[in-house]
Amino acid sequence: MLPRGQSGLTNKDKGNRNMKDRLLKLTQHEYSPTQRLILLFFAGILFLALIPAALISASSPLDQALHLPKLVYEPVNGLLGLLFILTGLLFGLWSNYVQFTIGRGTPVPIMATQKLIVQPPYSYCRNPMALGAIVLYLGIAIWLGSLSALGMVLLPAICLLIYIKLIEEKEMELRFGADYIEYRRRTPFLFPRFRSSLVQNKEPNHEA
Repeated sequence: MLPRGQSGLTNKDKGNRNMKDRLLKLTQHEYSPTQRLILLFFAGILFLALIPAALISASSPLDQALHLPKLVYEPVNGLLGLLFILTGLLFGLWSNYVQFTIGRGTPVPIMATQKLIVQPPYSYCRNPMALGAIVLYLGIAIWLGSLSALGMVLLPAICLLIYIKLIEEKEMELRFGADYIEYRRRTPFLFPRFRSSLVQNKEPNHEA
């Protein structure tokens, strides 16, 4: 039996390698456009219908139960909320479209994109999909004038961003290597940097 330092890989190392191999095999499988459209249809029902409906229906009872004041200043709530909703929806749909067409995948990890996308909106920030969803739901909370709705948006948003930073970015680095490291170096995490993206739009061309 070789000493540990000469044996190459420990059992933990082998387990990590096997897990990485399974992850790569899963994410490298390319699904058909029809399969991706079906998944996006059900994801759209969840994110564009069920979650907004839950926010709207739960906010008022929660505000009353927690004795939270309503922050309603018409027409500010309506106009600002609409601006947030439309901006978030634009970023979300744009990100979906780019992932579907250029990345040949979806935002859902089980049908991951096959390329590292560096074109807009991914040249503005690394997570335009998350940004769009957060802005969209913040718009609903602003429109409602509800502090509880605001909390229901911000707490999951913080958890999502922590997950992306600690887990998803490591997966991206594993999948795309030096290309992703360079993309991450030059592109903001969440808050967009609107600038000329000519340099960022050139190859390499894999996903986020």
